[in-house]
Amino acid sequence: MTQKNNDRKYWVALATSEKLGARSFTKLLKTFGDLKEVWRSQPGDLMAAGLTPVQIEAVLGVVKSVDLDEEIEKLARLNIDILILTDEHYPKLLKEIADPPGVLYLKGEILPTDEVALGVVGSRKYTSYGERATQFLVEPLARNQITIVSGLALGIDTLAHQAALDANGRTIGVLGCGLDQIYPSSNVRLADKIIQGHGAIISEYPPGTPAYRSNFPLRNRIIAGLTLGTVVIEGAIDSGSLITAQAAIEYNREVFAVPGSIFSDSSAGTNKLIQMGAKLVTEAKDILTELALTDNLATSAVREIVADSPQEEILLKLLKTPRLVDEIIKESGLTSSEVNSSLIILEMKGMISNLGGTRYVIKGRLKE
Repeated sequence: MTQKNNDRKYWVALATSEKLGARSFTKLLKTFGDLKEVWRSQPGDLMAAGLTPVQIEAVLGVVKSVDLDEEIEKLARLNIDILILTDEHYPKLLKEIADPPGVLYLKGEILPTDEVALGVVGSRKYTSYGERATQFLVEPLARNQITIVSGLALGIDTLAHQAALDANGRTIGVLGCGLDQIYPSSNVRLADKIIQGHGAIISEYPPGTPAYRSNFPLRNRIIAGLTLGTVVIEGAIDSGSLITAQAAIEYNREVFAVPGSIFSDSSAGTNKLIQMGAKLVTEAKDILTELALTDNLATSAVREIVADSPQEEILLKLLKTPRLVDEIIKESGLTSSEVNSSLIILEMKGMISNLGGTRYVIKGRLKE
């Protein structure tokens, strides 16, 4: 076993106890300096470190029963790497928060450039407006070396990760479960794409940890802690996205919100954030300016779409707003076969998006 793993095995062993959270690691590190010394400690030493009786019992249980080498070997079998709080490459922004995870489980790679990151969160039950807004904001940010951080959940999270990948950018997914328990399971392929050179998936929960509901508010603080700011794209008043925004405020990070209809429950949370002082966002430039990333502005323009035929130009003009195929046929003057074949070609070219069912919209700005 390498010296590196020999030092880390004590962190990994303690992380197997669900009774020992991030603040427990901070207290132990402050008291003992080296967590290896915990294995030589007495209950009185642990009490002096500020641990509760339940946490002391948990530590003693780990020391007595956990096989240190086996836990490291288990991670190797699962192709899971780790970062511990004292590592040189532990994310600097995350280390600044009051309760950084003692152990970060990792698949993929976190790079120094990932310090320039933005959290993107929102409703699981998004609208077509939320989908368009996510794509409209995330793609130019990702193209300009802004790492997109989200929770790999259904809805806006999934759209944000995918938009970053579509722009050939980097993205980090923060899970509320073990990395061997991808949740939701429908995002297993998305997770695989991310770790294949486009970023990482991370968690503070050891392998085997299910996606307990109570894990997600804690997961949200990591999204906020890893980033310079968080943008909320759709969210009800009681949305978990607002928990992420609140954490960002507590960490003195920027909070952005996309405005929405006053008649939509999906925008009630974001509109409330704006009332409370969040930066109103209508384009990527708003975010880059607020974060003082002005060097990125030159290439942050929305993608220009150029029609390759008169039929495509007709359809792209109509698709400046989302439309159903039946509406397109009626308004375009083209036959149903011409419309359907052209839509397939435009989607293959990446010029339009299917918003679900037979509703389409342009993916950029049509060059007139």
